[in-house]
Amino acid sequence: MRKILVVIDMQKDFIDGSLGTAEAVAIVPNVVEKIKSYDVENIFATRDTHQPDYMSTQEGANLPVEHCIEGTPGWEINGDVAAALGNAKVINKPTFGSVELAQEIKKIADKEEIEIELVGLCTDICVASNALILKAFMPEVKISVDPTCCAGVTPDKHNAALETMASCQIAMA
Repeated sequence: MRKILVVIDMQKDFIDGSLGTAEAVAIVPNVVEKIKSYDVENIFATRDTHQPDYMSTQEGANLPVEHCIEGTPGWEINGDVAAALGNAKVINKPTFGSVELAQEIKKIADKEEIEIELVGLCTDICVASNALILKAFMPEVKISVDPTCCAGVTPDKHNAALETMASCQIAMA
């Protein structure tokens, strides 16, 4: 059984930048250790990627905080996480969930039996969105989230997202 790790949006703006939190800072060492426990060919990472016109988008109207603007320091993956990721495949995504990520992993699932584990930021937005997209693409694949390697916008939203994912048959690692 091949085990795939998906590292969601471990970027400066979500850790200690414009949308950073103490909880996000605190999970960085856990995420780095988790990454080190996987072979690089079994790791995918995502990078939230917005353009300079972010504030004029629907997301910008609902979350009016510029973040993860492509090419800015806040868009970059945290240095410790990036070093651990090495040559892992990184997918830029313009919104919460990535269909491209699901399609890439489904290609693997079509050829061999896999399990998927997700870690990263933010539990209640991008982690949950990607977990549910992956589940929709591959309903028979075991998908899990490691709560010690995720942080939400707030601790309450983190816990609510974990509960929602559990209701949708996303396991806790």
